[in-house]
Amino acid sequence: MTDAPPWTDVFGHPEPYAEQADGIDAAIDAADEGGFLALEGACGTGKTMLALTAGIDRVRDPDSPFERVFVLTSVKQQLRQFETDLETINGNLPDDYRPVSGLTLVGKADVCPYARENRGGVDRENVYERCEGLRERTRNLVGEGGPTTTGNLVSEATAQQVGLADSGSAGGGAEYLSVDGEPTPYRPDTEEYGDTEFCPFYAGFLDDLPEDGEQAEAVPFDPTEKGHIDADELVKLAAGHGSCPHSVMGALVPEVEVVIGNYYHAFDPTTTETFTGALLDESTFVVCDEAHMLEPRVRDLVSDRVADASLRDAENELTRVIQPVKFDDEGSYTDDADLVRGELADSDVTVSEIERVREFYRDLREELDRRVVEHLDRESPSWRAHLADLEDAELPLRDPETPGQDEITAWANREGYEDRVWARCGAVGAVVSRVLDELEGEDKQRAAPGVGRTLNAWYREDHETFFRAIELERTWDETEPPESWRRAFNGRLALYNCLPSRAIGERLGEFGGGVLMSATLEPLDVFREVSGLDHLAEAGRPIVERTYGLTFPEENRASFAVDAPKFTHDNRGAPGEANSTRTAYVDSTAEVAKREGNVLVGMPNYREAKWMAGELDERLDKPVLFDESSGDRATESLKDDFFAGGEKVLVTSLRGTLTEGVDYRGDRLEAAVVCGVPIINTARPRTRAVVAAYDRRFGDGFETALTVPAVRKARQAVGRVIRGPEERGVRVLLDARYARNSWNAVREYLPPHEREEFQPVSPDMLSFALDRFEDD
Repeated sequence: MTDAPPWTDVFGHPEPYAEQADGIDAAIDAADEGGFLALEGACGTGKTMLALTAGIDRVRDPDSPFERVFVLTSVKQQLRQFETDLETINGNLPDDYRPVSGLTLVGKADVCPYARENRGGVDRENVYERCEGLRERTRNLVGEGGPTTTGNLVSEATAQQVGLADSGSAGGGAEYLSVDGEPTPYRPDTEEYGDTEFCPFYAGFLDDLPEDGEQAEAVPFDPTEKGHIDADELVKLAAGHGSCPHSVMGALVPEVEVVIGNYYHAFDPTTTETFTGALLDESTFVVCDEAHMLEPRVRDLVSDRVADASLRDAENELTRVIQPVKFDDEGSYTDDADLVRGELADSDVTVSEIERVREFYRDLREELDRRVVEHLDRESPSWRAHLADLEDAELPLRDPETPGQDEITAWANREGYEDRVWARCGAVGAVVSRVLDELEGEDKQRAAPGVGRTLNAWYREDHETFFRAIELERTWDETEPPESWRRAFNGRLALYNCLPSRAIGERLGEFGGGVLMSATLEPLDVFREVSGLDHLAEAGRPIVERTYGLTFPEENRASFAVDAPKFTHDNRGAPGEANSTRTAYVDSTAEVAKREGNVLVGMPNYREAKWMAGELDERLDKPVLFDESSGDRATESLKDDFFAGGEKVLVTSLRGTLTEGVDYRGDRLEAAVVCGVPIINTARPRTRAVVAAYDRRFGDGFETALTVPAVRKARQAVGRVIRGPEERGVRVLLDARYARNSWNAVREYLPPHEREEFQPVSPDMLSFALDRFEDD
């Protein structure tokens, strides 16, 4: 390029698209002013490379305050895309450039050597509890007053292998734990010092720590020469050296130039407090990918819940702290009593406060039980005989449309549990946890701190932004009595944040600048409101907007908004009901699905998806795959079947995982059909509370909270079809609300370039329009 800007040195391809170049310049200019770029770019327009290039350019500019790029995405497929693009950048850097260092953040289950190999009593289910226990015991062995040193522990663990090798035991040689084929210095199981079990990998990490505690010095390799390090590479580099991969990952977080994670790593209070807090400052250039999901994902992260079982466990933990003191007062002296009194003397919590909070937890469980039983008696009087048939439920604790004190708070006030008790729950929980660690040394997760924090928030947060309810989630616990609702349900007190925009904006404001991007951000004025960007603009942070449509040849795609009867519950009735609306949708969908190639069909929910899959299966010669609501493994297997060759139809819910973030490149997808507008169930109390809160804050709550996100879901699905300049495909939005303006139409929420492309067509003319596209 002639007079090319500096960022072209780190751009991973020979030439950017015009939109990419414009977006990179816009992102750099915004970040230089402490601002953000809100970017909508159609699938295949290179948003990932755009954002990485802008961020890395700022990090590598010696006059820039940025030190790292922090990528956040809600979709695993997109996480892998960032890894791929970063590797592309490194593969095409000028010869005199050092590689861009990068790191992907994952959970302990993905990097723990024992969990990955299912050894040492550690697996993916118990890895967090086992890890914390092993770490605590390791620290106790080497800490102040401990019986040994980290060097001794490491020597002890490696000596086991040397001794086996020297003695010719174990079949003539030592048996080493190997992780993904990489040998480690230790045996396949955890080690013991005396009678204390410890983790040699964690001991190895601690042994590498210098006296000043600078964690970067404990990293057993130079990250600046490694380029991007994913989970597999991290395990090989760390475990092969004999160090804990998860601890090494934490030490690397502030040291590399690009950190790739998910929304938890920036918005979950526990994760940021314990792991990624070093990234939350003005020296970080943040990239929020799939930003249309920012609001709903963060809403869950900044909402709180306390489970009935957690209340029970917290009550028991408080009892274990109180008992030694009570026994001592009654003349049964124990050493534990002195320990408890000593710990409490160093805090501002008294035994009487712990007793009062314990009484509160016990009575709160009884009140929860009373309300659940009352609800079930009213809704299904014979429920005790039909526990297996009960369904999830949500019990509102106030009128969802009218802010006011919730019924649990009102009950607590009547029972004498007023402000002082609520306010002290957090402090009591923290102290009880510390005392139990001294008393029991079990090194396990304690319920009391989390319960205390949540109940303190319940008392502290307002009643306009937050909605309080009781959640009943289906489960099955054989240990509970046969006629107890607890056998069939997890019961929780839920503190639901209806308006997370301020929390999002405040967290984004901690970063120096960045990019928020998606294929579906429009309408951008609504996105700015709900994502907290307007909050930042009010604080003087510039917000720049860009919208890029598909720039690939228009003749390669056909886009239709089919003027079929609105696919609403009133029009369509129940699945299986014979009526003109359902007939029109099956006819139109089958017309698209019978054509050549793979076809994706998105329905408003899984129930409707099951119905459509059955109807299509009777009409088509192609195999029809139905994506049920299932776990990641089943979904991945279904996706592999769809891609495996031979033409197929895949029917799924528009609220599932196969219509967003999945790469249907090449010939993996020839057409996508969206049936209806996937607005969520508006009867749920929580949804009504969100709509009411948005009404108060933004004006039209239904539009902002429900309609716009639903249209984004539809646009995400049809956006899977065209991913590159050589691809051809058909995109169909099937519902009159996409085709024409009416009182509840959604056509206005399509960006202008899509309104122009998705021309209305009647159901009886769809076949002709498809034939014409194929002929052309």
